[in-house]
Amino acid sequence: MTALPGETPGTGGTDTPQDAVSPPDEAGAQEPTADADPASDGAGAAEVVDPASTEAAEPDAGAEAEAASTEGATEAEAPSAGTEAASTDAASPAPELSEAQAELAAQRELRERIEQRKAAKAAPIAAGAGLSGTAADLLAAVRAVESGEKTGSAFFASPAPAQAPRRTAPAAAQPPRTPAPQAAPAPQSASPEALDAVRSVLVEGGAPEALARPAVGALGEQAGELLRTDPWQLLAVPGVRPEQADGFARALLGADCGPDDGRRTAALVGWVLERAALQGHTALDAEAVRAALAERAVSDPDAAVLEAVEEGVALLFQEGGDEEQEETEADAEETDEGGLAPDADAPGEPVRILLGLDRYALAEESLADGLARLVNTCEKAADWAEAAAAAPSPSAAELIRTTAAAGLVAHSGGEAARAEPAALIAAARGLGLRAFGAAHSEDGRRRLSAATGDPDTAVTLAGLLSGAQGPGRDEDGALALDLLVVLDAPQLDVEGAAVLVEALADGARLVLSGDPGVLGSAGAGRVFADVLAARTCPQVVSRTPDPGPIGELVSGIGIGELNQVDAPGKEVVIVPVRDAGEAVHRTVQLVADSVPRAFSIPADETQVITVGHGGAAGTRVLNEALKQRLNPGPGRFGGFDPGDRVVHVPAPGRAVPGVVRSADAEGLHLDCGGVPVVVPQERVESSVRHGWALSAHQAAGMRWPAAVVVLPGDAAQGLSRPWVYTAFGRGERHLSVVHGVDQALPHAVAQVPAQERTTRLRPLLEALPTPDAAS
Repeated sequence: MTALPGETPGTGGTDTPQDAVSPPDEAGAQEPTADADPASDGAGAAEVVDPASTEAAEPDAGAEAEAASTEGATEAEAPSAGTEAASTDAASPAPELSEAQAELAAQRELRERIEQRKAAKAAPIAAGAGLSGTAADLLAAVRAVESGEKTGSAFFASPAPAQAPRRTAPAAAQPPRTPAPQAAPAPQSASPEALDAVRSVLVEGGAPEALARPAVGALGEQAGELLRTDPWQLLAVPGVRPEQADGFARALLGADCGPDDGRRTAALVGWVLERAALQGHTALDAEAVRAALAERAVSDPDAAVLEAVEEGVALLFQEGGDEEQEETEADAEETDEGGLAPDADAPGEPVRILLGLDRYALAEESLADGLARLVNTCEKAADWAEAAAAAPSPSAAELIRTTAAAGLVAHSGGEAARAEPAALIAAARGLGLRAFGAAHSEDGRRRLSAATGDPDTAVTLAGLLSGAQGPGRDEDGALALDLLVVLDAPQLDVEGAAVLVEALADGARLVLSGDPGVLGSAGAGRVFADVLAARTCPQVVSRTPDPGPIGELVSGIGIGELNQVDAPGKEVVIVPVRDAGEAVHRTVQLVADSVPRAFSIPADETQVITVGHGGAAGTRVLNEALKQRLNPGPGRFGGFDPGDRVVHVPAPGRAVPGVVRSADAEGLHLDCGGVPVVVPQERVESSVRHGWALSAHQAAGMRWPAAVVVLPGDAAQGLSRPWVYTAFGRGERHLSVVHGVDQALPHAVAQVPAQERTTRLRPLLEALPTPDAAS
C-alpha cells in the first residue's frame, strides 16, 4: 500500500477549480498549483521597465520546471475539545486562552445552543429507520419526487418566523481586558493506550504509524476499535485518500470488503463533502456527489447517497421549485365557475437536491437567524443627521445615515473606501455609542486605528472573540458594544460569521464592509457575497476611487480589463521572464536590490506573492531562495533562524505573518505584528512556514509598502480575476509583476471569474421575513 503522509493539511478556499481528490497544500489557505501552459507573446498592465537597470538575469541552474503537484502539508492540530474559557480572578488570575482555543470553544458553544434551540422548536418528524427531523422529511420528499408520487412543490414549507428577541445589550460596558502574550494551543492530548491501539491497527493494515496521533485526534480515544471494525474511517484523517483507505481496508478485512460496502460508501460521501468544504462549498448538488461515487467504483450511487443520509453522515436539503405553486393550486380549487384557473401543468422551477455536512448546515441556519435578529431588533428611529452632515465624504455620510436606520448594513468599496467605516466609527463614538471596528489581521487593525485616530476602536476578529481585545462581554455573554464594523468581510467564513453574530446582543448594529472583488474566505462559505445577493439589508456602495497608478490598475481588473497605466514614478513595473528559474532569480533581485534602491523600501517591507505553494516558482522555492539571500543560516531552530520572516497558522484558514526572535525549550518565539507568540516545539513543523513569499489567500486583507507578484509560466492554470485583483492590490506604493504567463494574464482577468461556491445562506436569508413584511 502506498505510504500515507502523516500530515494534517490546512483549510483551503481557492477560487480556482482543483482536482477534487488532491490534498490541500500548506496550513492556512489552499492555493491552486501552477500547471504548465503554452503562452504566446503577451501584454502587460504597464510599460515594461527594469527598475534596476541591471544586467540580464541568468536562469537559476537548479530551478527546473518540475510538475507542480499540491503537496499535503501539516497544520495546527485543534486544541482539546474539553478546553474551557479561563476565568479572571483578581487575587489569582488564571492564564487566558489563546485565540484559536477561544474560537474553537465558541464554536462548540454555538453548536450546543443551536441543537438545544432546534430540539425545543418542534417534535421530531416521522421518517425512515435511521433518520429524524428535517433530514428525514427531506429524504421522504426526494423519494416521493423521484418516484413521481408528488410534485416538488408539495414539500415546501413556509419560512420559519423570526426568533423572539434574545437579550438586550446593557447600558454600560465592562472595562477592556488587557491582552496577554499569546501561546499557540497545545496539540490535543491522546492517551498512550489509545495511541498504542491505533498503531497496532495501522501496522496490521500496512499504514504508517505516524498516522496514529492524527487518527486519535479525528476519531477519538476509540479510534483503534473504530478502524478495526470500519477501516474506511481512516478517511476522516486529513490527507488520506480513498485508494489508500481501500488498501488499508483490504489488508484488514480481506475478502469481506468490496466497492459497494456500506461502510465504504458512507465514508466516501463524507470525504467528498469535506473536500468540497476545502473548496469553499457548504453543500454539494446530490448529482455531483453521485458522480464522485461512480468514479470510485460504487455501482449504485443513488442508494449509497440515501444510505449515507440515513446513517447521518450527511444532511439532505431541497432548494428551488416554485414556492408559490402550492398557493396557486389551492386558489385554483376555489376558482368560481366563470373564472379561469391557472394551467396546472405549467412547469415550476426545478427542485434542487443538496447534500451537506451538519456543521455547515447548523452554521448557515444560525447565521441567517442571527442576522434576521439584528435586522428586527435594531432601533430604526435613531437620529444621526448631525453626524452625517459632518462626515468627511458623501459616501461616509451615506453610510452613517444608512446605519442609523438599520441593524445590518453591507458596505462595499476598495482600499480607499476603508476611510468610510472609520468615519462611521468615529461618528458613533461621538454620539456616545460603543463602536468598534474588527479587521482580520494585525495589519488591518493598525490601518483602522490610524484612520480613526483612536487605537481603542480597532481590534482583530480573533482578539475580539477571545476577549484579548475590545470591550469584553456583558453578563449575558454578549459582546458589550452597540456598533460593530467588520472590515475585509469577504474573508468571513460561515462558521466564523455564525460565532460572531451569535455573540452580538439584540439591538446591536452590524456593518459588513469589504471589497467584493477579492478572493473569498479560506474556510467554507461566501458570507459577504450571499448577504449582498440576498438583498435583505441596505447596501452602500462607495464612490471613493482608489488613487494612483496601482489603484487605477486594480480598478480596471475589477471590471475585467487589464489596462496599461501611466506610472511616471514607476509605481507599476513589469519584469518579463522566460522561465521559472529566471522568475526566482529576478524576484530575489527585486526584493534585495532593485526595490530598496529605487524606492527606499527595505526588503522586510516588500512582500512576494505567487500562485501556489508547489512548483518551480512556488512559495517553497521562493522562500528558500529569499532566505539564502536575506537571512542565511543553518536553520537550527526547526529550520528557522532569528530574523526569518515566517507565517504562523494558529488555526485553519488564519495566516499570521511574523518574525522569528529566538527559540528555547518552551518553543519558537515569534513577533507577530508586535504580539509575542510562542509556538511549542512539537507544533513548529506543522504550523510555521517561511513568509517572504505568500499565496494570495494568505496575503488577503493585508498590505505592504511594496509587493512583488510572481507569475511563472506554470502558474497560468491557477489565475483568475479575483486572484489577480487580490495580488495586485497588496502594494501601497509599488507593484512589480514578474511576468512569465504572456496572454494568460489578460485572459484570466477578462474571462476567468471567481469560482462559484455552493452555499445555502442566500436562500435562507431570502426566506426570512423583513421588518417591512412583518409590519
